[in-house]
Amino acid sequence: MNELQRLLASLDGDVFDLSRPYVIGMPQSPNHPRYWHSLPRRHGDMVRADGGSAANDLIVMGTHVGTHIDALAHVSHDGVLHGGRDAAAAQVGGRFEESGVHTVAPFIGRGVLLDIPAARGVDALPAGEEVTAADVADAEALLPAPIRQGDGVLIRTGWGANWEAGDAYLGKESGVPGPGPEAAGLLASKRPAFIGSDSIAFEHLPPGGGHAVLPVHRILLVEHGINIVETLALEELAAAGHREFLLVLVPLPLVGATGSPVRPLAIVPRP
Repeated sequence: MNELQRLLASLDGDVFDLSRPYVIGMPQSPNHPRYWHSLPRRHGDMVRADGGSAANDLIVMGTHVGTHIDALAHVSHDGVLHGGRDAAAAQVGGRFEESGVHTVAPFIGRGVLLDIPAARGVDALPAGEEVTAADVADAEALLPAPIRQGDGVLIRTGWGANWEAGDAYLGKESGVPGPGPEAAGLLASKRPAFIGSDSIAFEHLPPGGGHAVLPVHRILLVEHGINIVETLALEELAAAGHREFLLVLVPLPLVGATGSPVRPLAIVPRP
C-alpha cells in the first residue's frame, strides 16, 4: 500500500475543519472588501398559495477574506507575475485568464503540520516573531516523514488562538509571527502544492509594520509559483497531536479571480 492509498484508507477517520466561520465584523486584512451578509428576502415577504415561503441571502466580500487561497495572479513584482507574465497585460478585460484561481486544482493528498511552537517547546510564538529556516527544519523533524514534493504544508505559529480577539488578531501594533524570507526559501525548495498558516498574512509582520512589504508573498507566488493559504484554524488539530493527515482543499472556480475562499479538511484515522 503506497502513501496515498494509506491516507485514503483514513477517510472514515476524524475530520478537523481548518476554516474560520464567516461573520460580519470578523478579523480581516484592511486591504480587501469586508465581508457582509444580508437577507434581501425574508420568510413572509412572499407566501405561496400553499403557505410555503423562502428566504435568501446576499453576500459581499473580497476573495482574500477569511480562510482563503491566493492565486498566482494575486501578487506581482516590478510589474511581472509568476512565469514572467506582464501583470498589466494579464489583467486586461478585468480577469486573469492564465493565473486566476480557477487554474488551482482541487487538492486531495498528504498534508503536514509544521508546529513551530511545539518545536520550540512553547505554547505559541510571541507577537512579531520571525519563523526562521531553522524553525522549519526543527518542526519538520517532528513529522513522521519529511515533507515531500506535492504535499500541502501548514504552519502553526499559535497566533490563531487570538482569532476571537478581533482586530488584535491583525497585529497592526504588536506585529504577527510568521515566516521570513529565509524560511520561505527553504519551504519553496521542497516544492509543496501550497503552503498555509494561521495568521492574517503568510508573513513575518514586525510591530507597527503592517502590510508595508510582503517579501514571502513575492518569493512563493511570483518566484516559485506556490499558492498561499491564510487564516487557517490549526489549534484543534495541533492539540490533538496530529502532524500528518489526508488534506482536502478545494477553491471555488472563480474564473480570473486572484483568490478564493476555501474550507480545508484534515482527516486522520481513528485508533
